[in-house]
Amino acid sequence: MTATIRPARPEDSETIAGLIRELADYERLLHEAKATGDDIRRGLFGPRPFAEALIAEWDGVCVGFALFFHNYSTFRGQPGMYLEDLFVRPSHRGRGLGKALLASVARLAVERGCGRLEWSVLDWNEPSIGFYKALGARPMDDWTVYRVDEEPLRRLASFATAGAPG
Repeated sequence: MTATIRPARPEDSETIAGLIRELADYERLLHEAKATGDDIRRGLFGPRPFAEALIAEWDGVCVGFALFFHNYSTFRGQPGMYLEDLFVRPSHRGRGLGKALLASVARLAVERGCGRLEWSVLDWNEPSIGFYKALGARPMDDWTVYRVDEEPLRRLASFATAGAPG
């Protein structure tokens, strides 16, 4: 049995969309998982890619993925990397694939001069929290994530003045 971590390819788009739905189901957020294979293909492999992904294979079969993108720290004055999703199918957990995916993202961050790698985890997800802490991650307890989406996002955008970048 062999494990492989490799960059995602356009032909992985449908598989990644399926894994995202599996992750959303695990996180009790399946009702929010709307991404299709075409969405993934455009977002990762279109004219302006917004993110990247790595695929975990076990004996040539895709069983997990990590999706990430760059951000920028004004305080550090250098790029960072944000891990949007890390998921390994339950049937393949405990084989080191999650750690291999996360380590591969970390290696890319280091190679690209990033000062940090960050991600979010649901407060109730104790198995993941334990996994991350065992790897040296620390929670950012003083920070709270905020989000605008859907109609509040459109409403906020409507306040942009004419001539603003867009």
